[in-house]
Amino acid sequence: MSKFKDAIKIEIDHYKDVFSRGHQSFVLQKNSPKLILAVKEDNLVYKGAEVCEDFGNQHFYYTSSIMNCIYNCEYCYLQGMYSSANVVVFVNIEDIFNEIEKLLEKHPVYLSISYETDLLAFEGLTSYTSKWMEFASKHSDLKLELRTKSANFNAISHIKPLNNVILAWTISPDKVIVQYEKGTPSLDNRLKSVRSAMDKGWKVRLCFDPLLYIKEWRKHYSKCIDKTFDVVPVEQIHDISIGVFRVSKDYLKRIKKERTNSMLLAYPFECKNGVCSYTKEHTEQMINFVYNKVNKYVTKEKIYI
Repeated sequence: MSKFKDAIKIEIDHYKDVFSRGHQSFVLQKNSPKLILAVKEDNLVYKGAEVCEDFGNQHFYYTSSIMNCIYNCEYCYLQGMYSSANVVVFVNIEDIFNEIEKLLEKHPVYLSISYETDLLAFEGLTSYTSKWMEFASKHSDLKLELRTKSANFNAISHIKPLNNVILAWTISPDKVIVQYEKGTPSLDNRLKSVRSAMDKGWKVRLCFDPLLYIKEWRKHYSKCIDKTFDVVPVEQIHDISIGVFRVSKDYLKRIKKERTNSMLLAYPFECKNGVCSYTKEHTEQMINFVYNKVNKYVTKEKIYI
């Protein structure tokens, strides 16, 4: 509360009364999102979704200590998942920790903590990344993945690198960032954060994911990959993820209603088992092109598709 001394504070009975009500416009709310502080009461930890890469980990989960993001990516699945663009911060993060500890009594856990937000981008407000790092330092059977587009590594640069934490950056071409990832840091700034994290000794995952089927995509992704490996020391890369844009059929339907003028989403997506993506031909073209390009720098053992 001290961060926003002049904010108008409105008490509500339950965050869903505001966040989950009908007839909201996600796109319009992005112009002036509100901050909702809430207590998370159930479903503290979720089984990892099939559309997400588990990187060979058997017990794959994700959790949400924050819902929604400060960025405004045109293709983001959150706008299909939520009816509101307001940001919910759950203040009882310790309850999530307790739930994870119960799971750890049964088996090791691979946990993604930044699927439904960009946790590192919120670090100046919540310090939740630091809290997660402190928690991970006490549990060797827990492996954390923090996914981000942020250039905010300095916010956690004071923390000693942990062997069971992977910092995963989404790497996108400049064309994609400018046109479809509104509000996110430039590729140069992301790569500076990546390099800083590596220099400090952190495990870093590079995610060429989602690949977007845009005009002259080969040129843009080729330039992006070359720039990435000009900056990033190959031998210090933990691993690399490659994947095309995919989203659930229901989410895509809602997103298209919000983004009626989107050329990106006007593509004739194919749906299989409830998941929509590019045609098999376009998917294979993009995956193979990016894989072969990345494989010139990194051994295939480090590349996940």
